[in-house]
Amino acid sequence: MGETERLQKLLAQAGVASRRAAEKLLLEGRVTVGGVVAVLGQSARAEDDIRLDGVRLEFASQHTTFALYKPRGVVTSAADELGRQGVLELVPDAAGLHPVGRLDRASEGLLILTTDGALTLELTHPRYHHEKEYRVWTDPVPTYTQLETLWNGVELEDGFAKPFALQEAKNGFRVVLLEGRKHQVRRMAASVGLEVLRLMRTRIGGLEIGDLRPGEWRELGTGDLEALKT
Repeated sequence: MGETERLQKLLAQAGVASRRAAEKLLLEGRVTVGGVVAVLGQSARAEDDIRLDGVRLEFASQHTTFALYKPRGVVTSAADELGRQGVLELVPDAAGLHPVGRLDRASEGLLILTTDGALTLELTHPRYHHEKEYRVWTDPVPTYTQLETLWNGVELEDGFAKPFALQEAKNGFRVVLLEGRKHQVRRMAASVGLEVLRLMRTRIGGLEIGDLRPGEWRELGTGDLEALKT
């Protein structure tokens, strides 16, 4: 028999919600253990009959994590109401597998998919300050003044945005962010008069996209996961 764990932790491990979101699911009465509605603070074992909205949750004995080069035109969401190709179609099936964060449909590059809810929380919560690096191609080619303005930070409709690092690159720039607001790089570029022609995420934490080509993936080992959290 496995050890007992708080249900919030088990739900996170199953990849269905962060621990905070799991608390909301419990308060809403959407989780059952052995056919009985669970309560906040309750513990259970992974082998128990734990269900969310009537669907039994599966817990892998060992988590699976993939690095994927998400191509342009593929959506990050697990299910798309318009029937467009999603990232889960590009990697092997695994119970509880889900994308960590988002890359918009027009963007490409490194995307992490995992069955580990705790890893998802660590990589997406702002308090952990994980670096995300992007290579950006723009029209027109940015001037020194535009890059300087970006480096000093710009005001967006949802607040001030300043890069952690910024470097000129051919026909564009490289930028490192510690946050991941929706379309943030594109909006920052637009605020100084630049249209993003191509946007590619090249690094998360200490994990580089390496030699992956669009649509290719690789499973991450222990060393990769440590680099990811760096």
